[in-house]
Amino acid sequence: MIRTADRLHTVEEYYFSKKLREVRGLIAKGRPIINMGIGSPDLAPSDAVIASFKESIVEVGAHQYQSYQGLPELRQAIADFYESKFGVVVDPGSEVLPLMGSKEGIMHISMAFLNEGDEVLIPNPGYPTYMAVTKLVGGTPKLYHLSEENGWFPDLADLRSQDLSKVKLMWVSYPHMPTGATANSNQLQELVDFAKENNMLLVNDNPYSFVLSKNPNSLLAMEGAKEVALELNSLSKTFNMAGWRVGMVLGSADHIDAILKVKSNMDSGMFYGIQKGAIEALRSGKEWFEKLDVIYGNRRNLMFRLVDKLGCSYDRNAVGMFVWARLPKGSKSAEAFIDDVLYEKNIFIAPGTIFGSNGEGYIRFSLCVKEEKITEAIERF
Repeated sequence: MIRTADRLHTVEEYYFSKKLREVRGLIAKGRPIINMGIGSPDLAPSDAVIASFKESIVEVGAHQYQSYQGLPELRQAIADFYESKFGVVVDPGSEVLPLMGSKEGIMHISMAFLNEGDEVLIPNPGYPTYMAVTKLVGGTPKLYHLSEENGWFPDLADLRSQDLSKVKLMWVSYPHMPTGATANSNQLQELVDFAKENNMLLVNDNPYSFVLSKNPNSLLAMEGAKEVALELNSLSKTFNMAGWRVGMVLGSADHIDAILKVKSNMDSGMFYGIQKGAIEALRSGKEWFEKLDVIYGNRRNLMFRLVDKLGCSYDRNAVGMFVWARLPKGSKSAEAFIDDVLYEKNIFIAPGTIFGSNGEGYIRFSLCVKEEKITEAIERF
């Protein structure tokens, strides 16, 4: 039998990959499962995006290999988007790199900057991929704790008291996944200053800025950020294009060039039609974002009613496409709680523990569920 690489022993199959198999099995047996666990937008991209894609696929060269750096028009559209939405000015030729989803970028960044044994600051709770990729490339995870009491923002004083000499990279995500907490400009500037003090690369994963968020912000808008920071973004959530796999990373030319060295050895460019659709999406007017917020706002108000039924507490000011809720005191573990709801009420909710040990006692509801399904879930209680 051929042995697998040792690195596979450091990670497990992604929780949703395993749990959704279980959920699909229940559905196959006729159970009326309502899936509130995963943030996969159920809405469609705009008509203009679809039309742009359709028109592009008959253009000359549309089905050939594409540039590793993406179409110049796509890089320009990303740069224009960042300037108009965040006030961030970047050179589209050297400071922008389109990606096949921002998840790809997590791997590329880690491969470009981490050597075996380098330590990586990872939020707890946080997106599980940061931990998995760090282990896969031979880095050493170093968890930093986030708490509701501190607004899900790192205690930088506590971090400064620790030995950070081996830390090469720090992952942050604001608006925060999974809690929906935001960071203001002063806090983002603190993070940039902290990264400079400790000579580490700071990466903000920023796909939720335009879902129920009135004040979208970018880490790259902070003074001196390009010297030490990168920012990942995605069209998956904001433009309902999760399956298209379109993301981006922005930062200094030197940092982007390092990532390109990895990316150019791992893929052969994004499909032409997808790039053209992405360009159209990035040019969307404010009415697109307003329409999206109305839909998610209505869903969230209904979801609050469901969460109230469960006796959970939550932050009404959190943003993004999830509701992060604390279980009532005396409840079972998060995973036991969601299993009870799954098998007794046929509703799947994500347990907070999949995002780290500090997620114990919390559960997460996705807003990628139609209003009638949320209403049906409420009625089941």
